[in-house]
Amino acid sequence: MKRTATVLLCALVLVSAAGTVCAEQKNTGCGLGAMIFGHNESLVSQVAAAGLNWVFCSQPLGISAGTSECERPEALVRNPRVKDFVASNMDALACDMARGEGEYLDTLAVLLEVPEASRAGFYARLKADFAGIYSKDSITRDEVLSRIELSLKEAA
Repeated sequence: MKRTATVLLCALVLVSAAGTVCAEQKNTGCGLGAMIFGHNESLVSQVAAAGLNWVFCSQPLGISAGTSECERPEALVRNPRVKDFVASNMDALACDMARGEGEYLDTLAVLLEVPEASRAGFYARLKADFAGIYSKDSITRDEVLSRIELSLKEAA
């Protein structure tokens, strides 16, 4: 009786998991669990994947290193204060950027941790690329930041 119940339970798990093997994984993200259990959306697989990720700390390590099916963030701006500053001072920052100097541009350089010796080049680069950074009248904070990042990557 016990053996029959075990066999039936195993068969039930296999049958219920068969339809979800090709589904996109959304709940467990990346990490060791995602690598081992793949894109299986069954409850058992997701719990096991999350458990493995937790036990081995594979998500934070994978995100930091860009391994374990995790994508490493390449964004210049990791400091939320930079995003808040740019959002609150878009117009003044645009004026300073167009001139290549000013208080708001100084503050941006400090928040982005640009070394003091490199700031003149930083200001000159943003002034030269001003038309590309502020290319339209209605632009978002994220667009400005990504264009600044692109400008600085091209300069490097």
